[in-house]
Amino acid sequence: MKLCRYGKAGYEKPGMIDADGRVRDLSKVVENIGPNEISPRGLKMLSKVKPQTLPLVNGHPRLGVPYVGIGKFVAIGLNYSDHAKEAGLPIPPEPVVFMKATTCISGPNDDVVQPRNSTKLDWEIELGVVIGTQAKYVSEASALEHVAGYCIVNDVSERAFQMATSQWDKGKGFDTAGPIGPWLVTTDEIRDPQTLDMRLEVNGKRMQSGNTRTMVFNVAKIIAHVSQYMTLLPGDIITTGTPPGVGLGVKPTPVFLKPGDVMTLAIQGLGEQKQKVVAHSA
Repeated sequence: MKLCRYGKAGYEKPGMIDADGRVRDLSKVVENIGPNEISPRGLKMLSKVKPQTLPLVNGHPRLGVPYVGIGKFVAIGLNYSDHAKEAGLPIPPEPVVFMKATTCISGPNDDVVQPRNSTKLDWEIELGVVIGTQAKYVSEASALEHVAGYCIVNDVSERAFQMATSQWDKGKGFDTAGPIGPWLVTTDEIRDPQTLDMRLEVNGKRMQSGNTRTMVFNVAKIIAHVSQYMTLLPGDIITTGTPPGVGLGVKPTPVFLKPGDVMTLAIQGLGEQKQKVVAHSA
């Protein structure tokens, strides 16, 4: 299934994507898409709904974050060996875990607002993993049983903020630094998260190309590792690192985003995002 939420920000309705990629109104079936709906029981109920029987949403509605109830936004750094190399950093011996503020979350096609005093705004296409059942001290072998589905995340980063100290959070958590969506695609459609092609373009120029098979730590390993240090709850999302091609890694001179630039992101089976960068305004 491909689940979404559509409509004006703060007033989104639940939706389902049909075989032709059109939005269908799911509001007569569920009030919203949240932790209850993405639980095994909720997904089983929704799987019985045939998209073609739902009302068609006309036009091209705004898509919001595909589900609500994100309690934790966990991120993994330097999880592609070639990205670590372009950043001039060693491949980590275990997953590098940090947090993105939940206030940074935005819709997949909403504008990215360059924060005040930003000089090094950068892009990072990543696979997002949505937790469907509580995961605490889980094994790698059973980790994927706790996944509800997958989505695209743009781990937008302000490198000057990020590198100012040893802690990355302030360069990763500013408002609009976490576009998620367009859809939550359930695990029945993504059987193996380690085979997905991914790409990111800036103003139509390809900057990132990769495949999730080149992760240093795969999705199962990441979930198992993170669950040793914090309980993962339904609705929590983990964004799993980016392949090479970020602006910071451009040689000989890094390239950073400026107002007017447009990022286009796509991951195989998970749809496409598009964000325009706009200047901060009081």
